[in-house]
Amino acid sequence: MSSSAALKSPEPALEPHPVEIIEGALESGLLLLCDHASNAVPPDLGDLGLPASEFQRHIAYDIGAAAVTRSLARRLKAPAILTRFSRLIIDPNRGRDDPTLVMRLSDGAVVPGNAKVDEAEIQRRIERFYDPYDAAVSEAIHRAMAADHPPAVVTVHSYTPVWRGWPRPWHVGILWDADDRYAKPLLEGLMAEEGLVVGDNEPYDGALAGDTVDRHATIRGLANALIEIRQDLIASDEGAEEWAGRFARLLKPLAARAALRKPTIFGTRTRERLRQH
Repeated sequence: MSSSAALKSPEPALEPHPVEIIEGALESGLLLLCDHASNAVPPDLGDLGLPASEFQRHIAYDIGAAAVTRSLARRLKAPAILTRFSRLIIDPNRGRDDPTLVMRLSDGAVVPGNAKVDEAEIQRRIERFYDPYDAAVSEAIHRAMAADHPPAVVTVHSYTPVWRGWPRPWHVGILWDADDRYAKPLLEGLMAEEGLVVGDNEPYDGALAGDTVDRHATIRGLANALIEIRQDLIASDEGAEEWAGRFARLLKPLAARAALRKPTIFGTRTRERLRQH
C-alpha cells in the first residue's frame, strides 16, 4: 500500500453503518476521531423512552463536535472516524467494563430504554455499535503504521457551559494522560491567544482507563490529545468553522514533525486515578 493510501467508507448495509469514515491521506500524520458525533438511534431501539428534546442535549451527543471534526479533516486532508449512533445507546469512549458504558441515568434524565438492560443486551450493543467503531479506529492506525506514518490520535469532544449550576469558565480544554507531546504545544498555542480561557485537563482529567485514547493511542505509544470545546461556542456552523480553523493552524505544524509522532510508551496515570477513586 502506498503512503498516499486513504481510508474508504464501508459498503452500504441494510441500515446505516454505525461508523462514518472520512477519507484522508495517511501522510497527514493525523487520525481524527469523534466518539460522540451523532444523536441517532436506529428504529428498532425507538426513542429509548425519551422525549425528542432529550436528544438535542449533551446526554445524546457532543454538540458541535462532528462539525469541527469534519472541517478539520477537510482542512488538514486527514482521515477521520465518527460515530453514527447516540452515546445513549452505548458510549464508545468507555472501557467495556465501565459501569457508565450504557447510561441508565444521565444528567438528571432517566433513560427508560436502558433501565432494565441486561448483560446480553449490552453485549448485543457492543457487537452492533461499539465493536465496529473500535475496529475502524484500529484498522486506520494499522494502515498508517504499515505506511510508515504513525498517526497522532486527536479526538474532538464538547462540554456544557454549565454543570450542576456551576458555570464553567474555560472556552476550551486539552485533556491528556502521561504523554504531553501534543497536549503541551496545543495548550501553549491556545493560551497565547488573547481572551481565551484554556483548561489543562479541564473540565475533565484525560487519564481515563479504557477510553478511546487509552485503548488505541496510549497502549501503542502514539502521540495524542483530546480536545474539549465548550458547546455554546460550536453549536452554530460559523462557530464550528472558527474553532476548526484555530485547531488546524495549531495541528498542521505539529503533524509535520515526524519525530514528534514516533511511537513512544509514556505509561499512564489511569491506575493512580483508579486508586484515588
